[in-house]
Amino acid sequence: MGKLGEDFFTKPTLLLAELLLGKVFVHNAADGRCYKGRIVETEAYLAEGDEACHAFRGMTKRNKVMYGSPGTLYVYFTYGCHNLMNIVTEPEGVAGAVLIRAMEPMSGIEEMKKNRDIMRTVDLMNGPGKLTSAMDITLEHNGLSLSSDTVYLEEGENFPPSVISSSKRIGITKSADLFWRRYIAGNAFVSKSKPGPPPGKKKTLLES
Repeated sequence: MGKLGEDFFTKPTLLLAELLLGKVFVHNAADGRCYKGRIVETEAYLAEGDEACHAFRGMTKRNKVMYGSPGTLYVYFTYGCHNLMNIVTEPEGVAGAVLIRAMEPMSGIEEMKKNRDIMRTVDLMNGPGKLTSAMDITLEHNGLSLSSDTVYLEEGENFPPSVISSSKRIGITKSADLFWRRYIAGNAFVSKSKPGPPPGKKKTLLES
């Protein structure tokens, strides 16, 4: 599979949240291990008009990576125990990002099981905190470019609109009415679902 270039990440956030589905995230760890997972669930966040976005109230030390170049990793620590991984979007100086919510394990699965201390493959990456733990993504990766050799995306699979569904984002209370979550309907590795339009009937980018 070919490595995606910088141009892939220059698309609007809501569009990229959908186009990321099926792409393969690769982490070549410092200890020589290689992890790969197919993205099956995302959520979009934008500073403008989105109170759930970290950058809604402007730049801080924590969120400044979101204002960087598209295709940069934004990793943050939350709930006192989880690292969450996002891909920066929008032009430099404008804050936006796509949270990677779930992946389908592809390579390095036995090491992922050790990292998570679980045996069921289906439970390895079906949540944003789970997938970073499985792939050994930490705050040390915050600010890394997806054009590097350490972390990058491969082309993977292009899912047709008929299997892509949408819903409100999960676990937030502000701007909770926005249908900015995208996922592969029926995929066993997607995290818990919320009601939304059926596959092929999702809201358009203008309606979202």
